[in-house]
Amino acid sequence: MTGAVNVFLPMRAGSERVPKKNTKSFAGMEGGLCKIKLEQLIACEFIKMVYVSTNDPDVMQISNGFNSKKIKVISRPDELASSMASTDDLIKYVPEIMPDGHILWTHVTSPFIGPDVYYQIIETYLQNLDSFDSLMTVTKVQKFIWNDSAPVNYDRSVEKWPRTQTIDPLWEVNSGVFIASKEIYEDKLDRIGNKPYLYKLSDEVAFDIDWLSDFRMAEAMYRHMHSFSV
Repeated sequence: MTGAVNVFLPMRAGSERVPKKNTKSFAGMEGGLCKIKLEQLIACEFIKMVYVSTNDPDVMQISNGFNSKKIKVISRPDELASSMASTDDLIKYVPEIMPDGHILWTHVTSPFIGPDVYYQIIETYLQNLDSFDSLMTVTKVQKFIWNDSAPVNYDRSVEKWPRTQTIDPLWEVNSGVFIASKEIYEDKLDRIGNKPYLYKLSDEVAFDIDWLSDFRMAEAMYRHMHSFSV
């Protein structure tokens, strides 16, 4: 297993749903989700460098406060730091600032993906490069899923209400981790290739903070998980 694995960690200012979501105190920890995620990433042995892409002075201060050789802060251009900027535009920008090798894209809003999980994900990716060209984390959806008029994952002509355990699962992209080579970013303008490995995460580990209610729930979960150290 060879190849440098570098992290692209985006953290723009101006969160609208949860003001200062990346840096506000989280579960009593100053520096919040930004500090937690950086601690998790630099603790993972597989990770060579963490490139923090931000326009937020608070993120810059927290990141530089680590004084770690594994963290590099890169100021994000204004046009890529607004709520109107698309993910596709950011993907095109990533290879401009990232070195050659494998790129792991993750978010601070996934505080339960810790160093051990990152290690296992990266190890799985590197071990499967002969069969897959990239990796993304997913969570299982095995419920009654409908579009506007009919179910999409089961056949009511066969059984109107099957046991959910017998429904063919779908896989939700939870945005916890994407890994691909820099070449895929350049050639395909994407953060996955044609054949991504689907790495399954539990709902608890993949929990993503989007709304204020998510933030508060995640704080309660984090406090419970770390209560032994209080």
